[in-house]
Amino acid sequence: MSELNTIRIFAGPAARLPAGCRVAVAVARWNETVTRRLLDGAVHALAAAGMAPAAIDVGWVPGAFELSFAADRFAATGRYAAVLCLGAIIRGETSHDRYIAQACAAGIEAVGRGRGLPVLFGVLTCDTLAQALVRAGGTAADGFAGNKGAECAAAALEMVGVAAAIAAGEPSR
Repeated sequence: MSELNTIRIFAGPAARLPAGCRVAVAVARWNETVTRRLLDGAVHALAAAGMAPAAIDVGWVPGAFELSFAADRFAATGRYAAVLCLGAIIRGETSHDRYIAQACAAGIEAVGRGRGLPVLFGVLTCDTLAQALVRAGGTAADGFAGNKGAECAAAALEMVGVAAAIAAGEPSR
């Protein structure tokens, strides 16, 4: 078996933020009792990593379907190292939630790939409001443990490090 020449790129959650790093967060207003908690978790995680509040721009949109549009507009400015998309799609009595979730996921993925920027999918797709509230839980005291907004922010920071390592042609440790 031949050896492969492999560069392992690992930024890790404790990666250093590049100087002047800014992050945009697009948040769906629909199910705001959930999405506001996701946003709180995300902002807490970014601040814990050393990001100044002034380096975080938040844009509210009507619902999850509109997240990809906002993400694309944020990404088009060239000002951001990453864009987080936070929303909550909760199953109802019809199949509407599946169409919204599918379009939302595809749109967000397309923005990231098309713009060459980490664009993260922090959209809950739950059967019930209770499930969504659990996934948007935690407090500042516990570091927003289990909060998917905080996890999305941590993934964004890791991807910023990965993107920087790829651009530099070197693995990040």
